[in-house]
Amino acid sequence: MNSPVWQYLSYLLYPFALLYGLVLWIRNRLYDAGMLSSVEFSIPTIAVGNLSVGGTGKTPHVEYLIRLLKDRYRTATLSRGYNRRTKGYQLAGAGTTAADIGDEPMQFHRKFPDINVCVGEERMLAVPQLLGDRPDTQVILLDDAFQHRSIKPGLNLMVTDYSRLFTRDHVVPMGRLREGRKGYHRADGIIVSKCPAELTASEKDNIRREINPLPHQQLFFTTLQYGVPADMLTGETVNIPQNARVLVVCGIARPEPLVQHLRQKHGHVSLLSFPDHYYYTRSDLDKIRREMEQMDGQGPVYIVTTEKDAVRLHLLRDIIANMQLPFTVIPVEIAFLFGEAAEFNRFIINYTDNALLAAYEEPPGA
Repeated sequence: MNSPVWQYLSYLLYPFALLYGLVLWIRNRLYDAGMLSSVEFSIPTIAVGNLSVGGTGKTPHVEYLIRLLKDRYRTATLSRGYNRRTKGYQLAGAGTTAADIGDEPMQFHRKFPDINVCVGEERMLAVPQLLGDRPDTQVILLDDAFQHRSIKPGLNLMVTDYSRLFTRDHVVPMGRLREGRKGYHRADGIIVSKCPAELTASEKDNIRREINPLPHQQLFFTTLQYGVPADMLTGETVNIPQNARVLVVCGIARPEPLVQHLRQKHGHVSLLSFPDHYYYTRSDLDKIRREMEQMDGQGPVYIVTTEKDAVRLHLLRDIIANMQLPFTVIPVEIAFLFGEAAEFNRFIINYTDNALLAAYEEPPGA
């Protein structure tokens, strides 16, 4: 992205980025001044989002929060349900698919059946509907809600990619930011995601100085950890041999970390990339088979995909089974660096405990 051509294009895009940033700046100032209203709910609400357009690793951070909270509180997630084939408020239940609620909410629903998962474009309306359906809910995780200012969350977490820090980026279309860099001021916690596992204390300090968190803001650093591969249809563990030829098939914003992880383990790794949140078709499966057959090398071929892709591919599971396509899913989680997990956990639990206590002590009609 540092080529002379891109630099020239960036100059051309600058006026559009300036105009877009100005519109968002005015919108945020109207919210800050109370001229546009935000709804605040009495129960704990934790928003997880980012300043940039996709690819920061937000989803595994939401899953970390689910694991942290679900055995302590009756937990729910609320997402917009991007690229789903339905409209309005939807509460996940038996028979729900990715087409109904979107891929990321469906991933939460499949992995954590003991929590409530819902979607709704108008989140300020969806929260009361959720509480009407599940009145015992104690904490709501607002997925990708950093710019959704019609709700004022009790705790705001912002995720920024180590390789694309918001401090080095620009507003779209010149860059990937959804709003100006100073939007980070709204965050209570900032998480630098996708860090190298061997990130040094010196690099950490340099990033801290660059971000320059405000006095009230907590700053954390996380890295990705890939789990045990499993067959997409059966869920059985899959042992991918070192000499395997691996075809990575995915429709996510940034497949590079997964590809890099696999190339450290296998000699032949190819990528077949689709747009983010893409719904696969039968013709795509035919294309995948052709790619398999054309791979160089002698080892067995494995098709590797992400959990988010798997919930969309499940819409074609019968066809995949008939075509005998060996889809393997690699799960991903986050791990905190520098021993920060305990501090982060306390940060979240303390907020939630205090918010619940305040909600229970609130007098009727307040």
